[in-house]
Amino acid sequence: MKGGWRWAAALVVTGAMWTGCKQTTGGHDESERNNPGLDSPRDEGDGTTPTPDPVTPEPDPVTPDPGPVTPEPDPVTPGPGPVTPDPGPVTPPPPPPEEAIQFTSPPGWRFYGTQHGGPRRVYGVTADEGGNVWVAGGEDGLFLLRPGADTLQRYTLADGLRPYGFMPDGSAPPGEKYLKVISVAGGPAGTVFVGYEGRPGTGSNHCESNWDGPSPDPSRYKSGDADKVTLRADGTLEVVHYDIFSGPGVVRDELRGREKICNILRIAYDKNTNSVWFGGNHGFSRGDARYTGNNTCNGQLSCSGVMEHVHPHINALNEQGNVVLLTDAYYGVAVHPSGDVFFGGSNRSTRFRYGSNSHNYWRAQSMSEDPPYAWNRFDLWPDKVGEPNLSRPADRVDDHVSGMAVSGDDTVWVSSFTKGLARMNAEGGDVRYLDVGVPHLSTVAVDSTDGSVWTGARWLGTVFRVKDGRVRTYGCTDFGRRLCMSTVADIQVDRSHGRRILVGFKGSDENRVPGAIGIYSGN
Repeated sequence: MKGGWRWAAALVVTGAMWTGCKQTTGGHDESERNNPGLDSPRDEGDGTTPTPDPVTPEPDPVTPDPGPVTPEPDPVTPGPGPVTPDPGPVTPPPPPPEEAIQFTSPPGWRFYGTQHGGPRRVYGVTADEGGNVWVAGGEDGLFLLRPGADTLQRYTLADGLRPYGFMPDGSAPPGEKYLKVISVAGGPAGTVFVGYEGRPGTGSNHCESNWDGPSPDPSRYKSGDADKVTLRADGTLEVVHYDIFSGPGVVRDELRGREKICNILRIAYDKNTNSVWFGGNHGFSRGDARYTGNNTCNGQLSCSGVMEHVHPHINALNEQGNVVLLTDAYYGVAVHPSGDVFFGGSNRSTRFRYGSNSHNYWRAQSMSEDPPYAWNRFDLWPDKVGEPNLSRPADRVDDHVSGMAVSGDDTVWVSSFTKGLARMNAEGGDVRYLDVGVPHLSTVAVDSTDGSVWTGARWLGTVFRVKDGRVRTYGCTDFGRRLCMSTVADIQVDRSHGRRILVGFKGSDENRVPGAIGIYSGN
């Protein structure tokens, strides 16, 4: 057990038709640049790789002295002979399957892996109000662990999952369909909200940029977004898709329509306001939790079930001195008891004041985006230059928020992929930092039953529990060496029946370790 708090105070630098995604001084969008999300390759050398057991090196084999060497004759070049045709590109064989983890049994923990029917990669884990555990299994699909079950059930495109939107006539977009489930949030009993990653691509082929690019491709700009998935009594699924875009005529400065949000990184459900909050690439959006679907709505506000999108963006200068807009990767999503929602991204965080403004989305949007409300754009790890000045790359300290969690009415915890763990009050002030031993953290959750804070390491499969002023570390000693080489992708607290801490271990491509789900029900 690690002892003691290590805090440091911080000074925070803040100061009915959408108008479009424009910065105040022109320039171009600088989204999707160098954000260290869950799938980023490891390259920081952060020192958190599990230390292997010491190995005594064997001596190099000794080659006997062959004595004098007789030189070989010069090689003879053979005649041309028959020519073997070029076989063309060779497809490498698939990698061998990853060996299932043989789990240890630390007190209070239970684990489920591929041997229990689980996915090869775990991006998220949640529970609905009925106690069903749902798992975001990446390209393997959506998984369900029913109460009392020992094996997981898998759902894919064939079962109705819909990681793509609708064409104006209500039909499916032409072209390739890509499934990758990357986020989940439990809803009413038997219901889960599911977030997808859009079809992979770079530049104008990225799902965020394709709509505005030279060759719009519906299989790209319509990919991703989210579903409301309800479990029927016979075990089949009822699926309602949230097509997160604005149709023609909805956005004043983008009358053709707007397709920007596609990768749904985190989701939070708020029963009190019937809201589903989507943290995505570029910005965040709201869904109506009661939405029943409308395939031919074509992004109109009256029937889409969606209001999109908002971001606490800032203007800055790139290395060439051009003005750019900075906004990306809203992994931080946390509902406040007031009905407001905290969102954290690569550059800035905000309190989206939805409940405080009597559910007036437009007013809340203004208070996160407009120049007079710089005080509501939180720079938790402060840049050298803040608003209204334009920072250069050397002036910036990107926050890289990976998770947010509300504790009571006046405390918000924030994890960062690169900076560690922070705590602020509900107005974004009184920022303090807690050192849990590693700076690269990928998620955070708060257990309201005892106020403890749970966070996980991005590279090292280690879980930290902050309780009563001390940090308890669950690592290789508790989980075993293979599981502790995995990324901790998600932690959520299930209060459907008592209290359970749900931990998603993503797995590791580098170490060839499959994903797993850990459930803690101890004290």
